[in-house]
Parts: sequence; C-alpha cells; structure tokens
Amino acid sequence: MPVVIPQDLPAKKTLEDENIFVMGKSRAEHQDIRPLEIVILNLMPTKIETETQFARLLGNTPLQINLTLLTTASYAPKNTSKDHMNSFYKTWEEVQDKQFDGCIVTGAPVEHLPFSEVQYWDELTQILDWSKDHVFASLYVCWAAQAALHRFYGIEKQPLQEKKFGVFDARIVTPHTKLLRGFDDAFCVPVSRHTAIDTAGIEEQKDLQILAETDDGDPYILQHTSLRQTYYFNHPEYDAHSLHDEYVRDVEKGSEIAMPQKYYPEDDPKKPPMRRWHAHANLLYSNWINYCVYQETPFDRAEIHN
Repeated sequence: MPVVIPQDLPAKKTLEDENIFVMGKSRAEHQDIRPLEIVILNLMPTKIETETQFARLLGNTPLQINLTLLTTASYAPKNTSKDHMNSFYKTWEEVQDKQFDGCIVTGAPVEHLPFSEVQYWDELTQILDWSKDHVFASLYVCWAAQAALHRFYGIEKQPLQEKKFGVFDARIVTPHTKLLRGFDDAFCVPVSRHTAIDTAGIEEQKDLQILAETDDGDPYILQHTSLRQTYYFNHPEYDAHSLHDEYVRDVEKGSEIAMPQKYYPEDDPKKPPMRRWHAHANLLYSNWINYCVYQETPFDRAEIHN
C-alpha cells in the first residue's frame, strides 16, 4: 500500500526514484475502497492444493478479496471429488455476465499436446476472449501463460530437450516496474515445464515487456504495457514439497526425469527441501493485487471493458 506524504517533502523524489509507491494527500482523500472480485480458473489436477496455494498468496494483502473458483465444463477433473467441485466451483457459463477486477488462470499438465488438441481448448479460448471485456487485470501462470500468448498473439511454445525442473535463480531485466517494486536484484523461483515460449515472438510485440528472466535467459515474468495482462512462466505459488511430489510421481511412473536442480539440501532427495521463494512469491502477488488491480480498476465494475 502507498505511503501518503506531503507533496513537497524532499523524501518524495528520493522514494519515487527508488520505485517506492508514494501518494499525495489529495489522491488519498479521494480514493474509493471496496472489496475486489477475483476469479481463479483452476486447471490443475490437484484442485484443493492449488486453490490453497493461490488463496494463501492473495490473502497476504490488507485488502478484502472475494474469491470465485472456476472450472471447465468441457472436462471433468478426475482427482477431485464431485462434492468438492459442486460445492465450491462454478463454470464460465454461470459467471459470464459478471465483471471481475482480476482473473488468474493456473497452469495445466497438458504441455505435451498442441493447443488445439487440449480437450477444453475451445472453452478456454472463449474464457480468454471474454476476460478482455469482463476482467480488468488478468494473470496467466505457466502453461496458461503460453496458451494466452498463443491466443492473443499467435506466439508458439517450443519443446525443450529435457524438462526444466528445479529452483532457478532469476533476475530483474526491466527495473523500476510497479510489479517488481521491493524486489531484490536476484531471487529464485520453482520451474517445472517441458516447453518454453518463443522469445523472438515476444520481442516482436511492442506492447509486451519482459520484466524478469531466469539465469539461463529464459523469460519468467512478462507484462503488457497497460499492466492488464501479466504472464508468469514459472510457479512462485508452489509449496516446499510441490517439486518433490512431481519428482516422486514421475519416478514411480518410470518416466525419465532428472532430480530437480538446486532443490534438495546437498542434492539428497531424502532430505526435506526448504522453500526459498516464499517471500518473493508473496511480494509478487501483493504487488499484482495492489498495482495492477486495486490501484487501476474502476470503482464501478460495470465500467470494465477492453
């Protein structure tokens, strides 16, 4: 949240130069405050775990957030009970007449498929198109980030020779952005994917900006210049055990999988991993809620449009 200081205070320019959010008294006195409406389209098979991860991050702000959980109608999840889905989730058809301040679309384990072969692809494209007029700020995670870029810009994903898997160092490449306010120059993030986005395709789009990348030069955080579309290609929301669970699952299936990099203490899978990215994840989502949603969205949601 902003610091409200006198307009002529010498600290104001210094703080602004350091990318600290300060606000004049006049603007502060005229701000309208209300709960934010956020919808999460949960495409992960581990519905309960995933909804908990995102709710934890969204709950770490001083703002009241009303959360709506969304599922696809064209594909029924196999790993979550019908009772849970019926009790807590809605379909797009049930909410398509509403406006939302923010929308999060999670990743999904369908990277191996061309977009058009994903069972719920047609429904997802409807939701993505709908969001441009019914959601003020959207956030796409991992595969969903790739899917949204493909839908909006025709950018393709590319298969990797081997799965990018582990905890990777990341760094800011575009300084003084609102989304990364308060960040250290370097931080880390869990990565788990078999594909990467075509960086050249991103660079051709003048309204897209890479804000952060992993230490191998792979884009991590991408944002539209309007701040209304944000793309995370990795998984800052992951719990400490998430990569371990994926690793054990793949080993038990007999899949060819390397141990996640820089994850286990002394590279020993028998030792519990430590979550080294939690502070960065909380700041990332707090900044998104504050600067991309709360500070920008219309007070009257009926005014939200493309």
